[in-house]
Amino acid sequence: MRSKTFFSDMIDEIDEAVEDIVEQVKGFELSKNSMGIVFADEEMDYPAFYEAFHREFDFPLMGCTAMATLFGDIGYCDSGVSLMVLTADDCEFALEITDSLDKSNGDAEIAGAYERASSKLSEKEKLVISYGVVATNQNDVSGDGLIKRLDEVVQGVPIFGGLATEAFNYKGSKVFCNDKAIDSGLVIALISGNINPKYVSVNSIENKSTFSFDITKSEGNIIYELNGKPLVKTLEDLDFIADKEDVIGDYLLSPFVVTMIQPSGDKVYAARNLSYLNLEEGSGTFLGFMPEGAGLSIGIINREDVQKSVQMAFSTMEKMIGDKRGYETLLCTTCCARFLALANDVKAEARVCQEQTPEGFSLFGMYSYGEFCPIKGEKTGKDYNMFHNFTFTILAI
Repeated sequence: MRSKTFFSDMIDEIDEAVEDIVEQVKGFELSKNSMGIVFADEEMDYPAFYEAFHREFDFPLMGCTAMATLFGDIGYCDSGVSLMVLTADDCEFALEITDSLDKSNGDAEIAGAYERASSKLSEKEKLVISYGVVATNQNDVSGDGLIKRLDEVVQGVPIFGGLATEAFNYKGSKVFCNDKAIDSGLVIALISGNINPKYVSVNSIENKSTFSFDITKSEGNIIYELNGKPLVKTLEDLDFIADKEDVIGDYLLSPFVVTMIQPSGDKVYAARNLSYLNLEEGSGTFLGFMPEGAGLSIGIINREDVQKSVQMAFSTMEKMIGDKRGYETLLCTTCCARFLALANDVKAEARVCQEQTPEGFSLFGMYSYGEFCPIKGEKTGKDYNMFHNFTFTILAI
């Protein structure tokens, strides 16, 4: 599979942006089958972009809004429209999108989108690339909810991607598929054929608090009690912010690290962002599942940890792909909390990506509100499709 990235900052004039991108793509030789991944500024009229682009190229597009994009050649871009084209004679691509999701229809919508996509393939997919939207109130489908259901229908096939973002207003996120833009949905691309995906996830949490808790009462992604005490009361006792409801921005640099035991006995770790507090009942809603019986601690992230984790991810990936034959494409997803940790040097993470991208590879990624990437269990080494926060993830294909 071959790939190439393209970028235009002319988002105020769709025709100019499309013309700019089209001229760049025309210089790239396409194989029998192709698809595109688009990351765009929330203010761009994506359906109009697709309509104009589709007049020149007939391959499908998918993607999402992103507050910033990472490239292996040009580095950090905080506005505009970004595109990666994947093309191959020996792979097939099938793209689909759900309708708007909530807890009442999420399972059925995700299963339906998968069934429609899989029916277009001549053989079972080997990789799923997916982007979604999760807001912050209690009726939303959590990031873990998206991954759990998608994992069930794809039967353990690796899932890579993340949650759409915007300029930290938590209202303008969308996912794209061909001519559609949905503000609370999930988009998927199934890839079959000659592909052997490799993936790595590394979190940026080097330092943790000295105190820890057991989750003694929870439901899904809502924690009611830690060590038998209401979550809000626990936060108050720690002098954390606990006097308002919408707290996603307040806790972006304070990851909650949860230790979960799988049915196989495997222990897996995930970082979680606290997004909403119910002051009346004393509970908190997180962007991922918080199961009863799991252990919980609180971490701290900084710029040095962010840069170190990127280097670790690339070093691990280089060992996994060996002599690099059969690989030339890297996709990455990195957490918005890591971006905030960069403080006044917002390009620090992108610089490391540029430095670490192997010669001849194209790298394309985005800042997300949650990352999708498999992770290995400590006991069996089995891969589990997981939802992450505060993590840098990378996929090689």
